[in-house]
Amino acid sequence: MSEPFDLVVGGVRAVLPTGLSDVHVACRDGKVAEICSSDAPLPAASRTVDGRGHWLLPGIIDTQVHFREPGTPHKEDLESGTAAAILGGVTCIFDMPNTQPPIVSREALQAKLAAAVGRCSCDYAFFVGATGDNLGELAQLEQLPGCAGVKVFMGSSTGSLLVADDRVLEQVLRAGERRVAIHAEDDARLQERKPLAVQGNPATHPVWRDAETALRATQRIVALAEATGRPIHVLHVTTAEELAFLGEHKQFATVEVTPQHLTLAAPDCYQRLGTRAQMNPPIRGDEHRRALWQAVASGVVDVVGSDHAPHTLAEKALPYPQSPSGMPGVQTLLPLLLEHVHQGRLSLPRLVELCCSGPARVYGIAGKGQIAVGFDADFCLVDPAQTWTIRDADQATRCGWTPFDGQTIHGRPVATLLRGNVIMWDGQLQQTGLGQPVRRG
Repeated sequence: MSEPFDLVVGGVRAVLPTGLSDVHVACRDGKVAEICSSDAPLPAASRTVDGRGHWLLPGIIDTQVHFREPGTPHKEDLESGTAAAILGGVTCIFDMPNTQPPIVSREALQAKLAAAVGRCSCDYAFFVGATGDNLGELAQLEQLPGCAGVKVFMGSSTGSLLVADDRVLEQVLRAGERRVAIHAEDDARLQERKPLAVQGNPATHPVWRDAETALRATQRIVALAEATGRPIHVLHVTTAEELAFLGEHKQFATVEVTPQHLTLAAPDCYQRLGTRAQMNPPIRGDEHRRALWQAVASGVVDVVGSDHAPHTLAEKALPYPQSPSGMPGVQTLLPLLLEHVHQGRLSLPRLVELCCSGPARVYGIAGKGQIAVGFDADFCLVDPAQTWTIRDADQATRCGWTPFDGQTIHGRPVATLLRGNVIMWDGQLQQTGLGQPVRRG
């Protein structure tokens, strides 16, 4: 008689690579060991989770978060950020380098990896920021264990990292081989248009950082990617014009959008939320939001990432444009998309492509992004029948707020499993500190 499995999720409707299936999912040694029809007898296991009436998704992979460590732990740190991730069904995060000091060297990356040991509740990798001074190190840095890759800021945003010159950008792209993450805003145009940011009026944020600012940078970096043969990943795309262009240049450029840009639209968001709606690139008008949804439907979009970028409410209360750009989002990424599934804008398999298999494919993540034999037993169990409300008070992020406070959601993440360990159950953390560096495929 064979040994019992460590864990079985029984009678669940799972999103498999082949589509939705009613199955039992059995796990051993942190990996999926067997998947069988729910009509079959329930496999013997040390622990059984009753999945009847629930959806089982692969663990969500959020490849753009800013957990603010080192430097500004009053906004966030690795413990609070990964706790928020797990509560939202996210089992893997890629953290950005624009910290204080920035992650731009081997020593800084190793220090951050050391700080993560025993403190992260989900798996993790950390980006290295490109500068004009570390070009000679980038090819080696991106190959280090625990490195998510290289991140380039083409436009001024939070922090001091900026690479605005095409000559230096080309050198960055020639220095290595892994896909480079790009914040695409044209810095010269940002500086030229800065007087258009009207004091005290955050609704002028998308006037200052207009669609042309984003398009120019995206066109420049795609041309450089094609010239150098280096793959890039354009983050938080916000404009109809960029999406039309990127749809014709998919050979070297993959595309991310955020739940914020899929859900909010100007001018309403600025009227309701003020500077809490302020982020870079900005929330734009509904014509751009419709274009984002069309790009999701057509397959132009590869990934949805949260761009979780917390600031305290006191910081956000500063008069615009002294107020910092960014909003929290890792805990609400999946709930917002579940609501879009409920509203008929998104299918459940497409959600999994955008938040699980897509990130794994774009960044070459080993063993994650699918519910399949041999893959990590990272799951999010969703109760599609639950109707609930997002609240500031329920957010684990240290900043303590969300722009979606008060929004009703249909479908709730009720359990998060990391390598077969139940980390979250019914909104409560069960274990902490089990996160490990992401493995590359």
